[in-house]
Amino acid sequence: MNNSPQIATNAITSLGVKAHFQEQIQQGIPSVLPKPKPYETDINHAPKRKEILSSEEKKLALRNALRYFEQQHHPELIKEFSEELETYGRIYMYRLRPDYKMYARPITEYPGKCEQAKAIMLMIQNNLDNAVAQHPHELITYGGNGAVFQNWAQYLLTMQYLSEMTDEQTLTMYSGHPMGLFPSHKEAPRVVVTNGMVIPNYSKPDDWEKMNALGVSQYGQMTAGSYMYIGPQGIVHGTTITVLNGFRKIKRSPKGGLFVTSGLGGMSGAQPKAGNIAGCITVCAEVNSKITHIRHSQGWINEVIENVDELVKRVALAQANNEIVSIGYLGNVVDVWEKFDNENIHIDLGSDQTSLHNPWAGGYYPADISFEEANIMMAEKPDLFKIKVQETLRRHTTAINKHTAKGTYFFDYGNAFLLEASRAGADVMAENHIDFRYPSYVQDIMGPMCFDYGFGPFRWVCASGKPEDLAKTDVIACQVLEEMVKSAPKEIQQQMQDNIHWIKGAQENKLVVGSQARILYADAEGRVKIAEAFNQAIAKGEIGTIVLGRDHHDVSGTDSPYRETSNIYDGSRFTADMAIQNVIGDSFRGATWVSIHNGGGVGWGEVINGGFGMVLDGSKEASKRLASMLFWDVNNGISRRSWARNEGAIFAIKRAMENQPLLKVTIPNEVADNLLDF
Repeated sequence: MNNSPQIATNAITSLGVKAHFQEQIQQGIPSVLPKPKPYETDINHAPKRKEILSSEEKKLALRNALRYFEQQHHPELIKEFSEELETYGRIYMYRLRPDYKMYARPITEYPGKCEQAKAIMLMIQNNLDNAVAQHPHELITYGGNGAVFQNWAQYLLTMQYLSEMTDEQTLTMYSGHPMGLFPSHKEAPRVVVTNGMVIPNYSKPDDWEKMNALGVSQYGQMTAGSYMYIGPQGIVHGTTITVLNGFRKIKRSPKGGLFVTSGLGGMSGAQPKAGNIAGCITVCAEVNSKITHIRHSQGWINEVIENVDELVKRVALAQANNEIVSIGYLGNVVDVWEKFDNENIHIDLGSDQTSLHNPWAGGYYPADISFEEANIMMAEKPDLFKIKVQETLRRHTTAINKHTAKGTYFFDYGNAFLLEASRAGADVMAENHIDFRYPSYVQDIMGPMCFDYGFGPFRWVCASGKPEDLAKTDVIACQVLEEMVKSAPKEIQQQMQDNIHWIKGAQENKLVVGSQARILYADAEGRVKIAEAFNQAIAKGEIGTIVLGRDHHDVSGTDSPYRETSNIYDGSRFTADMAIQNVIGDSFRGATWVSIHNGGGVGWGEVINGGFGMVLDGSKEASKRLASMLFWDVNNGISRRSWARNEGAIFAIKRAMENQPLLKVTIPNEVADNLLDF
């Protein structure tokens, strides 16, 4: 009774905050400029980008930035933007960063005329949440350069458009720039996203640097620029599956086994958590002190060690006691590989997940130079920085080779480590001088064991923001999988059991960072059945709106010759028909939004990848859309893998045709080996 006035006051305050937030969203770029904001040093910021523009191109970059603003503001902003360009190598428009806290709010708190548009706003804000994004003030979600937008004006304008959108409009996004709302229809995607889609001849790293500095293109990575990143959880699952199957390949239990890798950024920070779930000892090196301690505070690593001699003692103790522990080593991973070789510390599994798709702009750091010194060298002496990085890659590879000679199983984690090491002249080539001496994890593990059978990273977000909704969806998904496994063929029993185990432990492993989201690996049948069960639960009022999606790193969405399609051996792995067909097909089969990118985790010009988002609202229309789109989204890739003569994919596509009479896929005929001996 006595607390009633306080409760009433809190409710009024909450309503006022919500109303102010909605007003700010709806106003877009303000007519009255906000005051400049101080540079917050406690935030993890992107490094300064290299000097790439000529004096005339700098003027063009300023013209491009100022076109977002009325002419009356140009005299005030031009000096400020010029200073940003000189200081950071980019124009981020820090002044326009919103005053409200950036996070995924419940969908009911977003202004708008269209539920689908509100869901997209929620996902955009999740990608830029300080707890989720790698460099939130530079609008970069992960990977060092995986951007949602190029500047804050683009963010403000996009959110305004989404707040105005009806279900008869589509918003087109050109590398972070909202080109505008166009008339369409209810069954069309609400948003179509392209990132970095440049003419192929202009896909070298310096081309990206220049176009990004000019403000005309951006690197969307994969789920960063498509608004579908769910924090490290997404890759925790994939890494857990990879580590488990890595130990299966070497025929030993993870217990007491040692996994050594590096990178604690947005994506790679998932590695130690995955190691804990798999049940091994994980050592993950990271040169950035700030991000190392963030991952420790978030519980993604158990311990932080800064001295390599102490690390040796700690790992030896963990091996002796068969511990399950994750250790973040604050230092360069080359020191770990070299020290463990000298001290005869046996490494069972080895990899690397630094952002080597971005080697000259902070994706990989040279040994024997401090993090701070390296950042200065990167911006002021880029040629010397490149030399030092390549020297380190050669040392790194030499140390790995010594360990593999002792029995370590090393795999490339699709971050372009082997590709960049080969370009640096490191000893990574096989005897035929064509292939790498170490396999990609997709070649050895994810491709033949998962992707060929249609299993890939299916994910969902509870737009209500309620943890209890996420818990209910976990139960629903588990029930669907447990029913399916009863009649599943033996070829996919292991995949299904791994995912049942994963989903049962999802709550206790505390995987949520940002939005109330979950991921698991499922095939087309599993995705459709889980999604339909969600839609029915929404219709009954048991849970709120759900956003479906997936990683681009999946069966169909990505053509990447050194990662997702590295186990394609018919000569087509350098083609990108699959990814383009995928996004076109998703568009007219019911996706709420679609995206297609140049770039991704292996480098600008090295991959084409696409993704989608789909809003489930409990309607019959949503049920129809999910069945049509999810079936295509998976089987498009299986059919391509089948045509490449991948045995698992041939099995999977034949099974799909048995279950869907309207599906007719061309099956390859095998050629006898002896006919080719002439």
